[in-house]
Amino acid sequence: MKYLVIIFTLLFSSMSFAQQSVDLEINMKNTGLAYKQAVQATQLSEFNTAIDEFIKLVKVSKTGKFYKKPEQSLQGLDKVIAQAELAKKAANEQGLSAAKEPLKNIDNLRKKYHELHEPPGFFELLFGS
Repeated sequence: MKYLVIIFTLLFSSMSFAQQSVDLEINMKNTGLAYKQAVQATQLSEFNTAIDEFIKLVKVSKTGKFYKKPEQSLQGLDKVIAQAELAKKAANEQGLSAAKEPLKNIDNLRKKYHELHEPPGFFELLFGS
């Protein structure tokens, strides 16, 4: 009986760990910080550290639960990852200034895809969309 209790405890505890989802709000704040550090980097090593962290965090965000238009959200994150990888490649091959355009594209994508997840405004709730 004692072994049965231990087995059930382990089984259910492992299931609860597997079901923990990503806290997108916290992850996105950390992603924003990594992006800011990449933009403000003055040394290539600083930039590479920040952009690698940024890419890692965006990939973690892809595992989160998107309630509004999940397909579009995932496509947007894929585009962000592609731009971040392009920025890293450009910086390593041509210098930090070459990464500015892909980094700007990331910010534009952020603005575009954040609109998918903004809560409705007062007038939208009152009068519909």
